[in-house]
Formats: sequence, structure tokens, C-alpha cells
Amino acid sequence: MLRDPVSRYLSEWKHVQRGATWKTALHMCDGRPPTQDELPACYSGEDWTDVPLTDFMNCPSNLANNRQVRMLADLSLVGCYNMSSMSELERGRVLLASAKANLRNMAFFGLTEFQRKTQYLFERTFELHFIRAFTQINSTRAASVGISEKVRWRIEGLNALDMELYEYAKELFLRRYQYNRQRQHQEERLRRRQERQKRQRLHRNYLAELLRLGGGGAEEEEEEEEVKVIEEVVTTEDYSSQVVRW
Repeated sequence: MLRDPVSRYLSEWKHVQRGATWKTALHMCDGRPPTQDELPACYSGEDWTDVPLTDFMNCPSNLANNRQVRMLADLSLVGCYNMSSMSELERGRVLLASAKANLRNMAFFGLTEFQRKTQYLFERTFELHFIRAFTQINSTRAASVGISEKVRWRIEGLNALDMELYEYAKELFLRRYQYNRQRQHQEERLRRRQERQKRQRLHRNYLAELLRLGGGGAEEEEEEEEVKVIEEVVTTEDYSSQVVRW
């Protein structure tokens, strides 16, 4: 699941502000954790409770920055947490390309901002169905934080890689959604066509049996049945065209 980078960043800040830490996370990469020099702590003490947003943004080693790219990318490509292995610009380019490739190769991913579409893609991908519809909840802790445009620009700058990844993910997600909707419509049309053909076969077999038995009035009944079949097909297609598509 990916999320709008600004909302995700603010949500993590509020989470840390309430006392959350990742002390038990080893951040293993290429068989070893990062050194203290490679990944210095942003705070001293047990946690970062009540940290102001400014202090949260000012820590250069804050793993909240571009978290989505870092967690999707192959860090081995950039020397893990060793920032001296290449320039910051090159490191960002490699990480972003790796994150995009890994996301593209996933059978499924969802977006927090598109809950119903996420549910639809999950169900189509894995042929599983949830017993209730996903709910789009926009009144989150992040949404309740009022920030100025200047602060928003600062957060977007700190998460520039995540911003680009999210735009790519949204485009890929909506393409997958449209593709699956088209496939579903094709499957439904094929199913209706097969049902129509089945009814017509049954009708022909019925008429053939009447003729074989020498039933009277077979020709008149055949004409009436053909009219009924045509009317039924037209009615079914007209109804289907009026169904509200989700």
C-alpha cells in the first residue's frame, strides 16, 4: 500500500510524537546493520515524544524522508546506508529506478487514497472477495494537521523521491484498474453472448423435437418463439446498458 507522501510523512511524525520508535529494527542490508556513522540517531533518550514538526524535518538521517522509495528499492545497489559510495543525486536516481521496477513487477499494490479501486484490483487479481466494501476514511490524523504552504513545500522537498514514485504509482495503478474494468466488460459480454446462444440452441432443439413428433401448428409456434427470443435479447441488452457501472 502506498500513500500520498505529504500525508504519510505527517502521519509518521504524529506517530513518533506519541512515542513510537523503531529501536528493534536492524535495517539489515548486505548482511549487516548500518553503523552509527552511517545512520546516526535523530534524538537522545528513550524516544522522540512531543517532537516539533520543525525538529522532525531538520534531522538529515530521519528515515521518514523518502521512506516509500527506500522500502521498495534494492539498497544494495547504492551501498546500503553508506552515503559516501556515490553522490546524493546518483543515489536518488538509482533508488527511484529500483523502487519503480519493483513496484511494476508486483502482482498487486494499492493506494490509500483509492480504497474502493484497491479492493476491486485485489479481488480481480487474486479471485477473492471481501465480505464488505472498503471504506474511504479521509479524516485521518495527518488530515487534521494544519500546515502552511511553505511547510508543505519543505516536506515535498524532503520527500522528492517519494513524490515522483507516488505519481508513477498512481498512473500505473489507474492503468491496471482501467485494464481490469475493460477485461471485466469483455467477460460479461462474452457470458451474455454464450447464454444467448445457449437459449437459441435450446429453442432450435425444442422446435426440431416438435417437428419430429409432427406437432400441429409448429410453424406458427416457431414464429412466436422467434419473436419472444428477439424481444428477450433486446430487453436484456437494454437493461444491461442501463446498469450503473461502479
